[in-house]
Amino acid sequence: MKTLNYKHTIYACFTGYVVQAIINNFIPLLFLTFQSSYGIPLSKITFLVTFNFGLQLVIDFLSAGFVDKIGYRISIILAHVFAAAGLIGLTVLPELFRDPFTGLLLSVVIYAVGGGLTEVLISPIMESCPTDNKETAMSLLHSFYCWGHVAVVLFSTVFFRLFGIENWKILALIWTIVPVINGFLFAKVPIAPLLSEEEESIPLSRLMKQGLFWILLLLMFCAGSCEQAVSQWASTFAEKGLQVSKTIGDLTGPMMFAILMGISRAIYGKYGDKIDLMKFMTFSGILCLISYLLISLTASPVIGLIGCGLCGLSVGILWPGTFSISAARLKAGGTAMFALLALAGDVGCSLGPTTVGIVSGWFQDNLRMGILVATAFPVLLLLLLTILKNMKGSQKNL
Repeated sequence: MKTLNYKHTIYACFTGYVVQAIINNFIPLLFLTFQSSYGIPLSKITFLVTFNFGLQLVIDFLSAGFVDKIGYRISIILAHVFAAAGLIGLTVLPELFRDPFTGLLLSVVIYAVGGGLTEVLISPIMESCPTDNKETAMSLLHSFYCWGHVAVVLFSTVFFRLFGIENWKILALIWTIVPVINGFLFAKVPIAPLLSEEEESIPLSRLMKQGLFWILLLLMFCAGSCEQAVSQWASTFAEKGLQVSKTIGDLTGPMMFAILMGISRAIYGKYGDKIDLMKFMTFSGILCLISYLLISLTASPVIGLIGCGLCGLSVGILWPGTFSISAARLKAGGTAMFALLALAGDVGCSLGPTTVGIVSGWFQDNLRMGILVATAFPVLLLLLLTILKNMKGSQKNL
């Protein structure tokens, strides 16, 4: 048998983000099916997505205390076990309870644990791999979430078209193959320690006292907010801009956003060794602000759709770029740092679209007003990047 090396570890990390894309984006495609098959109100069904991300936030927080104790390999294997078990649960558990919603919710609980662990673990495992340019590798890694998102939507749509949406349980089991195989791969590939034997990770209490750490947390919060404040409304812009049905809008808007975000990450992954990361992130922040203004200050739905696409292109580097900056500036941050960064990013992913929704409601469901107020997120991001540029060498003062 061929000996596995760190190249295979990197491939496993790439696939890990595809697993994350599956568990986050597959179940929303089945909302109407669950409504008609199980007689569950749509308001309860959409709660499944909210609960999924909410529980992942809890796992982000808790993992800072136990991942180092049980080890990266066991933790990442468990993440894939939970992801696979949750997908299998979708096909079985609703039939075992008097209220099918209970079975669906339990399935979400199971795979949300896997999703939370995956989000915390994949980036530090990738960071520990010996690569020529860690920033470009990190960007390329995060592009696979985008490609996974696109693959889930496309493959699922084709499957439903060919075999009927009533056979969704078969598709759920097909998607289960991905975390099963990747879990076995993580059991075999080499996983390097994040820190060398001579290095010690910064205790969490000491990490929390560093001003640089809080700036990085805020930067990650802004990255998540900038990304999701528009992404969650992408289908609405597509539906209005292209004058198409809601189904086509749901496919076109989010897929366009995901593809352009993936392209941005892939470009930096390919040519990042020739591009200054801080300058690229600053340019991306400016482009993000422009995209928000295009969406919010024009009455043209077509220009709004263009702004939506530009937003996807602009936010691609923000999340992986913040991880890379944090790893470089706080080399001994360890697992706790990555876990709390993931937590801050997820809080931003939740608060960004929530802010847009609340403000839009104040103005008779005017989405443009919601997006206009949300320009505060890219503005704050640009301010934080400016502060970071003037803090070079701060990591030496730990």
